Amino acid sequence: MKFKLLAFLSLLSGSLFSQEMNKKIDEYINYIETNNGGIGSLSIYKNSQEVYNRSFGQDKLIGVHYNKNTEYHIASVTKMVTAILVFKLIENDKLKLDTKLSDFYPEIPNSKVITIKNMLEHTSGLGNFAIKDGVVWVTQKVSEQEVFDEIKRQGVSFQPNEKVVYSNSAYLLLRMIIEKIYNTPYNKIVEQEIIKPLKLKNFASVKSNPKNTFNSYKFTENWTEIKDIEYSNVIGVGDISSTTKDMNILINNLFQNKLVKRETLEIMKPIGKDEWGRGLALYPFKENIFYGHSGDVLGSHSIALYNEKDKISISYSTNGERIPTNTFIEVLINIIYDKEFKLPEIK
Repeated sequence: MKFKLLAFLSLLSGSLFSQEMNKKIDEYINYIETNNGGIGSLSIYKNSQEVYNRSFGQDKLIGVHYNKNTEYHIASVTKMVTAILVFKLIENDKLKLDTKLSDFYPEIPNSKVITIKNMLEHTSGLGNFAIKDGVVWVTQKVSEQEVFDEIKRQGVSFQPNEKVVYSNSAYLLLRMIIEKIYNTPYNKIVEQEIIKPLKLKNFASVKSNPKNTFNSYKFTENWTEIKDIEYSNVIGVGDISSTTKDMNILINNLFQNKLVKRETLEIMKPIGKDEWGRGLALYPFKENIFYGHSGDVLGSHSIALYNEKDKISISYSTNGERIPTNTFIEVLINIIYDKEFKLPEIK
């Protein structure tokens, strides 16, 4: 088994073993597609080269026009981009991890003790502006002032560093801080600092008005479109759209230190067995450790992962989910590492 794994890791980009592995993955995707188990796209990189790319299920969307460049709403994978932009400012001495939120927004409760580091790692105590009175209320366009007021109204549920609770509000405020320092809208900053340097062709923040994007769907007897959130309400938090290939280019460049320095990347990563770092999360699949970020909105789900030891990255997006993303990825990783697996149940 050990020899077989080493053979795979060394020859994945070679023709013979790659064909065998791709066949196994194709069989898995065929099972999903044949049984209406989902709509999506998958990209796998090894040693910075794409070794697998496939889309599935889209031909079952009636009246929907798409091509290989059609983008998915990647939801909170956007937070990884926002964190990268924060750390670029830190590297350029325009911001510090211990900078207080009150330096920018003193009207936010507890802002005198909440730091940039707290906001990046979800230890700030700030809440989730997207849910008001138990309901997702950002499905219709609202003003930024309304969102800001909701963040203030929710306040904090604990003191900084007391616990870790995922906070959309913290990342929205980080985006606003980035815009203040650059004196530029978020979409233009993403273009300048991410898209142009990496030559991304299908990657955009919502205010850049991407036209070629998938909507979200659910399956009853057929795939039917559903109303998702209004992405202009979640800029810097969950608004970016991308292909899986461009997500893979992004995360590969991040781990090759082409976006931030090596020491910065280490700060971004979780410490030990912590789930959340400062812009990157830990995804352990038994002995195989990946870092990255996932994202979920009402109908679209994405994940971008990188394994440093084996230099394998996986990017996956779905706009019609019947198999949970984590389950999809777990089976895929078992296939890649030649482990036993069971095909997931399609509900």
